[in-house]
Amino acid sequence: MNSRCNPIQRRSLSALAMAGLLAVGGWHSAWAEAATKVKFVTSEGDFVVEVYPDKAPKTVENFLQYVKDKHYDGTIFHRVINNFMVQGGGFDAKYAEKPGRPPVRHEGQEALAKGGDKNTIGTLAMARTNDPHSATAQFFINVKDNDFLNPTPIPPGDPVPRFEYQGQIYENTPRAKLLNASQLFGYTVFGRVVSGMDVVNKIKSVPTGAGGPFPSDVPKTPVLIKSASLIK
Repeated sequence: MNSRCNPIQRRSLSALAMAGLLAVGGWHSAWAEAATKVKFVTSEGDFVVEVYPDKAPKTVENFLQYVKDKHYDGTIFHRVINNFMVQGGGFDAKYAEKPGRPPVRHEGQEALAKGGDKNTIGTLAMARTNDPHSATAQFFINVKDNDFLNPTPIPPGDPVPRFEYQGQIYENTPRAKLLNASQLFGYTVFGRVVSGMDVVNKIKSVPTGAGGPFPSDVPKTPVLIKSASLIK
């Protein structure tokens, strides 16, 4: 999902478990990073997202670097579709696209295999073009369960003895063919809104129309991201 194309509770640890994590520095670092939250201050109110580096490490690292670089400050939600998603992070208030870093490798299938979230209400995912590995700074928040955006798991085997996709059955398919099939990648979920979902719902309901270079789905009154900052 991208402006250039159309598709888009963690339990606290016990004191004993925490002591064990502290004793193993790597695990402690992973737990601390997993708890990272980002606060978005917008013209419609504030919301907070939590990101999951244990599920999509490169995607989270990419997103947090944009936050640290203040890339999102002054950008807008340029694509808002009620009953679908709200997308932002790439354009300023004058609809000029902000330059980004090189794209990040798609991690959607790996994230699901690690027990990550699907594209359900309140989840945070990367926007992209038709190229699965094209995500840079833009993200979207699902405001409904969008099953059709989920990555498609590929069964083991080479060739894969049986594979079902959109009601069609494929037998003895070379694994490389499935691994390179862009339609199976879906969209990488890497976080979730943990507070302020009422603000996201407010954003999804704003009147939209044409704006800047976009023929539709642009808020008539710009929804501005005033700041995005790390919190604990």
